[in-house]
Amino acid sequence: MKPLIRTISLSLMLTSLCAHAAQTPHSASPHPVPAIQDTETPAQRDARMGWWRQARFGMFIHWGLYAVPAGNWHGKPIDGIGEWIMYNAKIPVAEYKKLAPQFDPVKFDAHAWVALAKAAGMKYIIITAKHHDGFAMFDSKANPFNIVDATPFKHDPLKELAVEAQKQGIKFGFYYSQDQDWTAPGGAAMAVDALHNGHWDKAQDGDFAEYLHTKAIPQLKELLSNYQPAAPSVIWFDTPTPEMTPQLASEIVTLLNQHPNLIWNNRLGGGYQGDTETPEQNVPAQGYPGRDWETCMTINDTWGYKSNDTNFKSSQELIRTLVDVASKGGNLLLNVGPDAHGVIPAAEAERLQTIGKWLDVNGESIYGTGPTPFPGEHGTFSRTEKTVGENKPKWIPAWDWRATARPGKIYIHLLTWPGKSFHLANATANIRKAYLLADPRHTPLKYTQKGHVLDVQLPARALDANDTVIVLETT
Repeated sequence: MKPLIRTISLSLMLTSLCAHAAQTPHSASPHPVPAIQDTETPAQRDARMGWWRQARFGMFIHWGLYAVPAGNWHGKPIDGIGEWIMYNAKIPVAEYKKLAPQFDPVKFDAHAWVALAKAAGMKYIIITAKHHDGFAMFDSKANPFNIVDATPFKHDPLKELAVEAQKQGIKFGFYYSQDQDWTAPGGAAMAVDALHNGHWDKAQDGDFAEYLHTKAIPQLKELLSNYQPAAPSVIWFDTPTPEMTPQLASEIVTLLNQHPNLIWNNRLGGGYQGDTETPEQNVPAQGYPGRDWETCMTINDTWGYKSNDTNFKSSQELIRTLVDVASKGGNLLLNVGPDAHGVIPAAEAERLQTIGKWLDVNGESIYGTGPTPFPGEHGTFSRTEKTVGENKPKWIPAWDWRATARPGKIYIHLLTWPGKSFHLANATANIRKAYLLADPRHTPLKYTQKGHVLDVQLPARALDANDTVIVLETT
C-alpha cells in the first residue's frame, strides 16, 4: 500500500482514541447511562450485529461544502485532506459560510450512487451528515447552516439516498461529527500544535455543552427519526475531544438507546466503546480478536474531494485489502469523495466496478465468512512508517495468500500465484474436495494430505491475477 499523506491533526486525534479503545473494557468504569452494549446478552448482540457481520464491505461517502474549494484556497493548494481545509487554512467562519451559495450539486443522482455501491458488491453506505465544518447535508430544523436552507440546491440528498438504498436492498447510515464543529459557537476544534491550536476565530467561541444541547443532539434526533424506516442502520461518530465528558456523552447514549437495533462505533467519547473498532487507513496485523471492527480507507489520499489528488490505489490493491480485512474477521468501509457537482470521480467509480466484478465470482469467499483458521501473520512491521493515529510501527502486508472460512469450507486466497502447487503445513481440518471458485464447473483439483500437510496441484496460470480462490471442502 502506498504511503498516505495525512494531517497531523487527524493522526493525533486518533492516538488517544485508539489507546482508550485498546485499554478500556466495558467493566472498567460504570457509565452514567448504560449503553445497549452494557446490558444486552451475547445472543442479543449477535442478532443486532448479524447483518453487519455478513456484509464485510461498505461504502463511505465524504461529501460537503469542502468539495467547492476542492483543496485550494485563494488560488493556492492547501496541505492535508480535503474536508479539513477550513481548519488547515484557518478560514474564518463568515468566509467559509460564503461557500454555501456556491454549492449546487445538480448532477447528484441518488439512484446512480446506490447502484454503484451495489455494483461494487457493497452491502451498506455511510455518508457524512455533518462533518467538522458544521455544515449539515440534510434538511435540519435545528440549525440553518444546511444544504436545504443555505444553498441553491434546496434538496435533502440524504432523504433521496435513504429511500434509494432501501429500494436497492442496501443498508444506510450516517456519519455525524458530534464533537468538532468549526462554525458553531462552542463546537470543539482539535488542538494539536502551535499552528493548529483549537479555535482560530472568535465566532467559534462559546460553551461546548450549549452547542451539544442546541445543535448536535437536536440534529442527531432528526437523523434518527426523520429517515425511518429506511435509515439509519449505523451512526458513525468521529474525533471525540476531552470536552465530551462521560456525562455529556451519556445524553447522546440516552438517545441512541431508543433505537435498539442501531449500530454505532467507538468514537463517541466519554468512555463508551460502542460496537466497532475503527482502524483508519490500515489493516491491523491480527485485526481485533473478540471485537467487531471495520477498517475505513480512502481510494486516493483524501476523504473529501481534492481536485489535485490523483494518487489512486489500484483495483488489485483494493481487492487484496478487502481480502486481508475479511481474513481477520473485519469489514472494509471504502471511501468515495464526490465533487461539488455531485459526481463521484470516474477513477473511483472504475475501481469499484472492478471490485464488484471480482465479487460477482468470488463473493462466497467474503460475505458472511469468518477469519482464517490458520495461525501466523502475513507481513512485517515497518521500521520507519507509523500507523495513522497511533504511535507504533505500521504493519506492511505481504501479498502472498490469505484464508477465510465458513462451516464446511475454507477459502484460500492466492494473491500471488505460487506455481504448480499450493503447500500448507498446518491444515488441521480433513479435506474432502478442492477446486477453484472461479471455475464454473468446480473441476476437482488433485491434492494430497498427510497429517496436517496439504499440497494442492494448480493449473499453470491463475484464473484471476488479483486473487484466485481455492475452495477446500472439509468434513
